[in-house]
Amino acid sequence: MIYLDYQATTPLAPEAYEAMLPWLRDDFANPHSSHAAGRKAKAAVEAARAQVAALLPPGGTVSFTSGATEALNWAIKGTRGDIVTLATEHAAVLDTVAHARAQGRKVTVLPVGGDGLVDLDRAAEAIVPGTGLVAAMLVNNEIGVIQPVAALADLAHAAGATMLCDAVQGFGRVPIPTTCDLIAVSAHKIHGPKGVGALWRRDGAALEPLLHGGGQEAGGRSGTLSPALCAGFGVAARLARSGESEDGAHVARLFAAALARFEGAGWSLNGALDPRYKGNLNVRRGGVDVARLMSELRDIAFSAGSACASGSGRSSHVLRAIGLNEVQARSSIRLGFGRYTQEDELIAATNRIIAAAHAQRIAA
Repeated sequence: MIYLDYQATTPLAPEAYEAMLPWLRDDFANPHSSHAAGRKAKAAVEAARAQVAALLPPGGTVSFTSGATEALNWAIKGTRGDIVTLATEHAAVLDTVAHARAQGRKVTVLPVGGDGLVDLDRAAEAIVPGTGLVAAMLVNNEIGVIQPVAALADLAHAAGATMLCDAVQGFGRVPIPTTCDLIAVSAHKIHGPKGVGALWRRDGAALEPLLHGGGQEAGGRSGTLSPALCAGFGVAARLARSGESEDGAHVARLFAAALARFEGAGWSLNGALDPRYKGNLNVRRGGVDVARLMSELRDIAFSAGSACASGSGRSSHVLRAIGLNEVQARSSIRLGFGRYTQEDELIAATNRIIAAAHAQRIAA
Protein backbone atom coordinates (compact mmCIF):
# COMPACT_ATOMS: atom_id res chain seq x y z
CA MET A 1 0.00 0.00 0.00
CA ILE A 2 1.25 3.48 -0.93
CA TYR A 3 -0.25 5.81 1.66
CA LEU A 4 -1.06 9.31 0.35
CA ASP A 5 -3.79 10.50 2.70
CA TYR A 6 -1.85 12.47 5.31
CA GLN A 7 -4.62 15.06 5.70
CA ALA A 8 -6.94 12.30 6.98
CA THR A 9 -4.36 10.91 9.38
CA THR A 10 -0.63 10.30 9.57
CA PRO A 11 1.35 7.14 10.37
CA LEU A 12 2.15 6.81 14.06
CA ALA A 13 5.78 7.72 14.71
CA PRO A 14 7.72 4.72 16.09
CA GLU A 15 9.03 6.93 18.90
CA ALA A 16 5.48 7.91 19.88
CA TYR A 17 4.44 4.26 19.87
CA GLU A 18 7.31 3.31 22.18
CA ALA A 19 6.51 6.20 24.52
CA MET A 20 2.91 5.00 24.85
CA LEU A 21 3.60 1.35 25.63
CA PRO A 22 4.54 1.59 29.34
CA TRP A 23 1.40 3.58 30.08
CA LEU A 24 -0.76 1.02 28.31
CA ARG A 25 0.87 -2.02 29.94
CA ASP A 26 2.35 -1.40 33.38
CA ASP A 27 1.85 2.21 34.49
CA PHE A 28 -1.93 2.26 34.24
CA ALA A 29 -2.74 4.53 37.19
CA ASN A 30 -5.20 7.40 36.96
CA PRO A 31 -3.16 10.61 36.56
CA HIS A 32 -5.67 12.43 38.77
CA SER A 33 -5.08 10.13 41.75
CA SER A 34 -2.95 11.36 44.64
CA HIS A 35 -0.97 8.17 45.35
CA ALA A 36 2.53 7.55 44.02
CA ALA A 37 1.42 5.69 40.90
CA GLY A 38 -1.05 8.46 40.09
CA ARG A 39 1.58 11.14 40.61
CA LYS A 40 3.92 9.28 38.25
CA ALA A 41 1.20 9.19 35.60
CA LYS A 42 0.48 12.89 36.15
CA ALA A 43 4.16 13.69 35.66
CA ALA A 44 4.03 11.99 32.27
CA VAL A 45 0.95 14.01 31.32
CA GLU A 46 2.63 17.25 32.36
CA ALA A 47 5.79 16.41 30.43
CA ALA A 48 3.63 15.83 27.35
CA ARG A 49 1.77 19.09 27.95
CA ALA A 50 5.07 20.97 27.92
CA GLN A 51 6.10 19.28 24.66
CA VAL A 52 2.82 20.24 22.96
CA ALA A 53 3.02 23.77 24.36
CA ALA A 54 6.49 24.21 22.85
CA LEU A 55 4.84 24.28 19.39
CA LEU A 56 2.31 26.92 20.48
CA PRO A 57 2.59 30.62 21.36
CA PRO A 58 3.84 31.62 24.82
CA GLY A 59 1.45 33.03 27.38
CA GLY A 60 -1.24 30.39 27.27
CA THR A 61 -2.44 27.08 28.67
CA VAL A 62 -2.77 23.71 26.92
CA SER A 63 -5.81 21.66 27.90
CA PHE A 64 -5.91 18.11 26.56
CA THR A 65 -9.12 17.00 24.86
CA SER A 66 -10.37 13.90 23.05
CA GLY A 67 -9.40 15.52 19.76
CA ALA A 68 -9.73 18.67 17.69
CA THR A 69 -13.49 18.26 17.25
CA GLU A 70 -14.00 18.55 20.99
CA ALA A 71 -11.55 21.45 21.17
CA LEU A 72 -13.39 23.36 18.43
CA ASN A 73 -16.80 22.66 19.97
CA TRP A 74 -15.49 23.87 23.32
CA ALA A 75 -14.05 27.05 21.83
CA ILE A 76 -17.21 27.94 19.90
CA LYS A 77 -19.81 26.94 22.49
CA GLY A 78 -17.75 28.37 25.33
CA THR A 79 -17.76 31.90 23.92
CA ARG A 80 -20.55 34.41 23.44
CA GLY A 81 -21.60 36.96 20.81
CA ASP A 82 -21.86 36.91 17.03
CA ILE A 83 -19.65 34.55 15.03
CA VAL A 84 -17.74 35.15 11.81
CA THR A 85 -16.18 32.21 10.01
CA LEU A 86 -15.27 31.03 6.49
CA ALA A 87 -17.12 28.88 3.96
CA THR A 88 -14.17 26.47 3.67
CA GLU A 89 -13.93 25.56 7.35
CA HIS A 90 -13.99 21.98 8.59
CA ALA A 91 -17.37 20.46 9.44
CA ALA A 92 -16.40 20.57 13.12
CA VAL A 93 -16.60 24.36 12.84
CA LEU A 94 -19.40 24.79 10.30
CA ASP A 95 -21.75 22.33 12.00
CA THR A 96 -21.02 23.81 15.43
CA VAL A 97 -21.67 27.38 14.31
CA ALA A 98 -24.89 26.14 12.67
CA HIS A 99 -25.88 24.81 16.10
CA ALA A 100 -24.96 28.16 17.63
CA ARG A 101 -27.15 29.90 15.04
CA ALA A 102 -30.05 27.66 16.03
CA GLN A 103 -29.45 28.75 19.63
CA GLY A 104 -29.84 32.39 18.64
CA ARG A 105 -26.31 33.57 17.84
CA LYS A 106 -25.81 35.53 14.65
CA VAL A 107 -23.42 33.72 12.29
CA THR A 108 -21.72 35.19 9.22
CA VAL A 109 -20.01 32.75 6.85
CA LEU A 110 -17.59 34.60 4.58
CA PRO A 111 -16.97 33.36 1.02
CA VAL A 112 -13.51 32.72 -0.37
CA GLY A 113 -12.06 33.46 -3.77
CA GLY A 114 -11.08 31.00 -6.48
CA ASP A 115 -7.71 30.66 -4.76
CA GLY A 116 -9.41 29.54 -1.55
CA LEU A 117 -8.43 32.66 0.39
CA VAL A 118 -10.71 35.06 2.24
CA ASP A 119 -11.01 38.66 1.07
CA LEU A 120 -9.78 40.75 4.01
CA ASP A 121 -11.85 43.76 2.96
CA ARG A 122 -15.02 41.65 3.16
CA ALA A 123 -13.81 40.25 6.46
CA ALA A 124 -13.35 43.79 7.82
CA GLU A 125 -16.94 44.63 6.85
CA ALA A 126 -18.22 41.58 8.74
CA ILE A 127 -16.05 41.70 11.85
CA VAL A 128 -17.56 44.62 13.73
CA PRO A 129 -18.28 45.48 17.37
CA GLY A 130 -20.69 42.88 18.68
CA THR A 131 -18.72 40.07 17.07
CA GLY A 132 -17.74 37.66 19.82
CA LEU A 133 -15.73 35.09 17.90
CA VAL A 134 -13.84 34.84 14.61
CA ALA A 135 -12.99 31.26 13.61
CA ALA A 136 -10.60 30.40 10.79
CA MET A 137 -8.57 27.40 9.73
CA LEU A 138 -4.84 28.03 9.33
CA VAL A 139 -4.18 25.35 6.68
CA ASN A 140 -7.18 24.05 4.77
CA ASN A 141 -7.58 20.30 5.13
CA GLU A 142 -8.76 19.79 1.54
CA ILE A 143 -6.75 22.22 -0.59
CA GLY A 144 -3.85 23.16 1.69
CA VAL A 145 -4.09 26.95 1.32
CA ILE A 146 -2.91 29.05 4.25
CA GLN A 147 -5.40 31.67 5.40
CA PRO A 148 -4.24 35.11 6.62
CA VAL A 149 -5.04 34.22 10.22
CA ALA A 150 -2.82 36.94 11.69
CA ALA A 151 -4.70 39.62 9.74
CA LEU A 152 -8.04 38.12 10.79
CA ALA A 153 -6.87 38.16 14.40
CA ASP A 154 -6.07 41.87 14.10
CA LEU A 155 -9.57 42.53 12.77
CA ALA A 156 -11.08 40.42 15.54
CA HIS A 157 -9.21 42.23 18.29
CA ALA A 158 -10.07 45.65 16.84
CA ALA A 159 -13.75 44.67 17.16
CA GLY A 160 -13.28 43.25 20.66
CA ALA A 161 -13.69 39.65 19.49
CA THR A 162 -11.85 36.43 20.30
CA MET A 163 -9.78 34.76 17.56
CA LEU A 164 -10.07 30.96 17.22
CA CYS A 165 -7.59 29.21 14.96
CA ASP A 166 -8.19 25.65 13.78
CA ALA A 167 -4.50 24.77 13.48
CA VAL A 168 -4.97 21.02 13.05
CA GLN A 169 -3.37 20.83 9.59
CA GLY A 170 -0.74 23.48 10.28
CA PHE A 171 0.42 22.45 13.77
CA GLY A 172 4.12 21.58 13.63
CA ARG A 173 4.21 22.42 9.92
CA VAL A 174 3.72 26.16 9.49
CA PRO A 175 4.02 29.02 11.99
CA ILE A 176 0.91 29.66 14.08
CA PRO A 177 0.23 33.40 14.53
CA THR A 178 0.99 34.42 18.09
CA THR A 179 -2.00 36.77 18.23
CA CYS A 180 -4.61 33.98 18.30
CA ASP A 181 -6.64 33.58 21.48
CA LEU A 182 -7.77 29.96 21.08
CA ILE A 183 -5.99 27.27 19.06
CA ALA A 184 -7.25 23.75 18.38
CA VAL A 185 -4.76 20.97 17.54
CA SER A 186 -4.77 17.20 17.11
CA ALA A 187 -2.17 14.49 17.72
CA HIS A 188 -2.92 12.16 14.85
CA LYS A 189 -2.14 14.77 12.18
CA ILE A 190 1.49 14.99 13.39
CA HIS A 191 2.29 11.26 13.73
CA GLY A 192 0.72 10.93 17.16
CA PRO A 193 -2.14 8.70 18.32
CA LYS A 194 -5.83 9.18 17.54
CA GLY A 195 -8.17 10.12 20.37
CA VAL A 196 -6.24 13.04 21.83
CA GLY A 197 -5.98 16.71 20.93
CA ALA A 198 -5.75 20.00 22.74
CA LEU A 199 -7.16 23.48 23.04
CA TRP A 200 -4.64 26.22 23.72
CA ARG A 201 -6.15 29.19 25.53
CA ARG A 202 -4.40 32.53 25.87
CA ASP A 203 -4.00 33.66 29.46
CA GLY A 204 -7.06 35.70 30.36
CA ALA A 205 -9.26 34.36 27.54
CA ALA A 206 -12.70 33.61 28.98
CA LEU A 207 -14.22 30.24 28.10
CA GLU A 208 -17.09 28.31 29.61
CA PRO A 209 -16.68 24.53 30.07
CA LEU A 210 -18.10 22.19 27.46
CA LEU A 211 -17.92 19.00 29.56
CA HIS A 212 -18.97 19.15 33.20
CA GLY A 213 -17.75 16.84 35.91
CA GLY A 214 -14.45 16.61 37.74
CA GLY A 215 -12.89 19.61 36.02
CA GLN A 216 -9.57 17.83 35.72
CA GLU A 217 -8.10 20.08 33.02
CA ALA A 218 -7.38 23.79 33.05
CA GLY A 219 -10.41 25.75 31.96
CA GLY A 220 -12.72 23.21 33.56
CA ARG A 221 -12.51 20.44 30.98
CA SER A 222 -13.73 17.24 32.70
CA GLY A 223 -12.71 13.65 32.11
CA THR A 224 -9.91 11.26 33.00
CA LEU A 225 -6.90 11.72 30.76
CA SER A 226 -5.01 8.84 29.17
CA PRO A 227 -1.30 9.11 30.04
CA ALA A 228 -0.53 6.85 27.07
CA LEU A 229 -2.28 9.11 24.54
CA CYS A 230 -0.81 12.23 26.09
CA ALA A 231 2.70 10.74 26.07
CA GLY A 232 2.36 9.78 22.40
CA PHE A 233 1.11 13.27 21.57
CA GLY A 234 4.00 14.84 23.43
CA VAL A 235 6.66 12.83 21.65
CA ALA A 236 5.01 13.49 18.28
CA ALA A 237 5.08 17.23 19.05
CA ARG A 238 8.74 17.03 20.05
CA LEU A 239 9.60 15.28 16.79
CA ALA A 240 7.60 17.81 14.77
CA ARG A 241 9.44 20.66 16.43
CA SER A 242 12.91 19.22 15.94
CA GLY A 243 12.22 18.08 12.36
CA GLU A 244 10.10 20.99 11.12
CA SER A 245 12.66 22.33 8.64
CA GLU A 246 13.60 18.89 7.31
CA ASP A 247 9.99 17.77 7.01
CA GLY A 248 9.07 21.03 5.24
CA ALA A 249 11.86 20.69 2.70
CA HIS A 250 10.91 17.05 2.09
CA VAL A 251 7.26 17.77 1.32
CA ALA A 252 8.20 20.73 -0.88
CA ARG A 253 10.34 18.42 -3.05
CA LEU A 254 7.57 15.84 -3.23
CA PHE A 255 4.97 18.48 -4.11
CA ALA A 256 7.04 19.93 -6.94
CA ALA A 257 7.77 16.51 -8.42
CA ALA A 258 4.15 15.33 -8.32
CA LEU A 259 2.61 18.62 -9.48
CA ALA A 260 4.91 18.75 -12.52
CA ARG A 261 3.67 15.33 -13.60
CA PHE A 262 0.01 16.15 -13.09
CA GLU A 263 0.22 19.50 -14.88
CA GLY A 264 2.15 17.87 -17.72
CA ALA A 265 -0.75 15.46 -18.14
CA GLY A 266 -3.41 18.19 -18.23
CA TRP A 267 -4.47 18.25 -14.59
CA SER A 268 -5.17 21.56 -12.78
CA LEU A 269 -4.28 22.55 -9.23
CA ASN A 270 -7.19 23.40 -6.91
CA GLY A 271 -6.50 26.38 -4.66
CA ALA A 272 -3.61 28.79 -4.50
CA LEU A 273 -0.11 27.57 -5.22
CA ASP A 274 1.10 30.06 -2.63
CA PRO A 275 0.53 30.46 0.28
CA ARG A 276 0.05 26.73 0.65
CA TYR A 277 1.27 23.87 2.81
CA LYS A 278 3.09 21.72 0.28
CA GLY A 279 2.15 18.40 1.85
CA ASN A 280 -1.27 18.83 0.24
CA LEU A 281 -1.85 18.35 -3.50
CA ASN A 282 -5.45 18.70 -4.71
CA VAL A 283 -5.85 18.42 -8.48
CA ARG A 284 -8.61 17.86 -11.03
CA ARG A 285 -8.95 16.51 -14.57
CA GLY A 286 -12.11 16.84 -16.60
CA GLY A 287 -13.89 13.60 -17.42
CA VAL A 288 -12.33 11.57 -14.61
CA ASP A 289 -14.57 9.27 -12.58
CA VAL A 290 -12.83 9.56 -9.21
CA ALA A 291 -14.84 6.79 -7.55
CA ARG A 292 -13.83 4.41 -10.34
CA LEU A 293 -10.25 5.65 -10.17
CA MET A 294 -10.05 4.85 -6.45
CA SER A 295 -11.58 1.42 -7.06
CA GLU A 296 -9.04 0.62 -9.77
CA LEU A 297 -6.10 1.74 -7.62
CA ARG A 298 -6.98 0.16 -4.30
CA ASP A 299 -3.34 -0.26 -3.31
CA ILE A 300 -2.91 3.53 -3.33
CA ALA A 301 -4.53 5.41 -0.45
CA PHE A 302 -5.67 8.82 -1.68
CA SER A 303 -8.84 10.84 -1.28
CA ALA A 304 -11.66 12.53 -3.12
CA GLY A 305 -11.99 15.05 -0.28
CA SER A 306 -12.26 15.17 3.49
CA ALA A 307 -12.38 11.82 5.26
CA CYS A 308 -14.90 13.36 7.65
CA ALA A 309 -17.39 13.84 4.77
CA SER A 310 -16.71 10.60 2.89
CA GLY A 311 -19.81 8.53 2.32
CA SER A 312 -22.07 11.58 2.58
CA GLY A 313 -22.84 11.56 -1.14
CA ARG A 314 -22.02 15.28 -1.31
CA SER A 315 -19.23 16.78 -3.34
CA SER A 316 -16.65 18.80 -1.43
CA HIS A 317 -18.06 22.02 0.06
CA VAL A 318 -14.52 23.44 -0.10
CA LEU A 319 -14.22 22.87 -3.85
CA ARG A 320 -17.67 24.31 -4.45
CA ALA A 321 -16.73 27.33 -2.32
CA ILE A 322 -13.76 28.13 -4.60
CA GLY A 323 -16.09 28.15 -7.61
CA LEU A 324 -15.87 24.63 -8.98
CA ASN A 325 -19.08 23.18 -10.38
CA GLU A 326 -20.36 19.77 -9.37
CA VAL A 327 -18.61 17.98 -12.25
CA GLN A 328 -15.26 19.66 -11.54
CA ALA A 329 -15.53 18.98 -7.82
CA ARG A 330 -16.24 15.31 -8.47
CA SER A 331 -13.27 15.12 -10.85
CA SER A 332 -10.81 16.17 -8.14
CA ILE A 333 -8.47 14.11 -5.97
CA ARG A 334 -6.39 14.92 -2.92
CA LEU A 335 -2.94 13.52 -2.27
CA GLY A 336 -1.36 14.08 1.15
CA PHE A 337 2.22 13.17 2.00
CA GLY A 338 4.82 13.83 4.63
CA ARG A 339 7.74 12.61 6.71
CA TYR A 340 7.53 8.91 5.85
CA THR A 341 6.58 9.25 2.16
CA GLN A 342 9.28 8.03 -0.20
CA GLU A 343 9.70 10.02 -3.40
CA ASP A 344 9.86 6.94 -5.63
CA GLU A 345 6.56 5.71 -4.13
CA LEU A 346 4.87 9.05 -4.72
CA ILE A 347 6.09 9.24 -8.32
CA ALA A 348 5.00 5.67 -9.01
CA ALA A 349 1.56 6.38 -7.56
CA THR A 350 1.25 9.65 -9.48
CA ASN A 351 2.14 7.95 -12.75
CA ARG A 352 -0.40 5.19 -12.15
CA ILE A 353 -3.15 7.68 -11.27
CA ILE A 354 -2.44 9.68 -14.42
CA ALA A 355 -2.39 6.53 -16.58
CA ALA A 356 -5.64 5.20 -15.10
CA ALA A 357 -7.37 8.55 -15.60
CA HIS A 358 -6.11 8.71 -19.20
CA ALA A 359 -7.46 5.21 -19.87
CA GLN A 360 -10.87 6.31 -18.60
CA ARG A 361 -10.92 9.26 -20.97
CA ILE A 362 -9.82 7.16 -23.93
CA ALA A 363 -12.53 4.57 -23.17
CA ALA A 364 -15.16 7.29 -22.94
